[in-house]
Amino acid sequence: MIVIDGSFGTGGGQILRTALGLATITGKACKIEKIRAGREKQGLREQHLQGALALADLCNAIARGLTLGSTQVEFYPQAITKKHIDVNVKTAGSIGLVLQALMIPSLNYDLTISIKGGATFGKHAPPLYYIKEILSYFLNKIGYRYNISIKREGFFPRGGALTEIRTFKPEKLKELNATEQTPVIRIGGISVASDGLKLRNVAERQAKAAIEILHKHFKIKPLIDIIYTDSLDFGSGIQLWIETGNSRIGGSSFGERGKTSEKVAKEASYALIEQYKKGAVVDSFAADQLLPYLAIVGGRVKTSEITEHAKTNIFVIEKFLPARFSISDNIIEVKKV
Repeated sequence: MIVIDGSFGTGGGQILRTALGLATITGKACKIEKIRAGREKQGLREQHLQGALALADLCNAIARGLTLGSTQVEFYPQAITKKHIDVNVKTAGSIGLVLQALMIPSLNYDLTISIKGGATFGKHAPPLYYIKEILSYFLNKIGYRYNISIKREGFFPRGGALTEIRTFKPEKLKELNATEQTPVIRIGGISVASDGLKLRNVAERQAKAAIEILHKHFKIKPLIDIIYTDSLDFGSGIQLWIETGNSRIGGSSFGERGKTSEKVAKEASYALIEQYKKGAVVDSFAADQLLPYLAIVGGRVKTSEITEHAKTNIFVIEKFLPARFSISDNIIEVKKV
């Protein structure tokens, strides 16, 4: 059994997600101790629990400790036999974080994941549109294809999103190499707001402010889609990206009480600009999320910075897979051992 210290590095839920995702795809049993020990609320929260339960369902695992607040989990994966799994997130927990775990073992299977509840935008988590528009760009390069259908958005405090994800078994997996930054050729985005904010033109105001900032900096006029949507609570968010000849880099933000639409756009726009200015071919968020796949297929990527999240993820990945990472000048390279 692989034993992992859940307080290592950033000590967050990422350790659990990566470990259980890799346990499921490799068939290796694991125990995770001191889960989220460094957080104010330790142990499993709703999104961690539902992701873990979904993985257990996917691979018919024998699991212990899958309860709210649990600080230790034992996971004994079996064969993956399911073609469809249902996930029910009862809070505004991040759907993006739930998918971080589920998408790892889904790499090799045709699978449908139906998620009821959760949030499409939220704090300290990738928006669902990031996974749909930016992460998919790089995963498509290795041969991993998936579709994300957002039937209802979810915002704080109740969440309540309705989402369906379909993954497709690849014919062949390929190495990922993305180390040379090239000029920006397109800028895109999606500005989202709940129907109740339509009279205040929230989605349009987010898009307009982002277009002004990015056009001034890159001298390219962005194309940003406006979406108003059904949701349980008022909320908004914006996902932006710049596309070069060989990469796609993202920046995002979301609405909160007291934050103007223009400030939401400013946060997302300058986050995007900063990643590109730092020389990223793969932004720091994608670099972190791509690491498990990079360990499977091999290759190298250049990012804007090596985050503590990335270092923690490497710590977990190397326990499951015959791969070793090396880092130099913000280039992450993996070699099979």
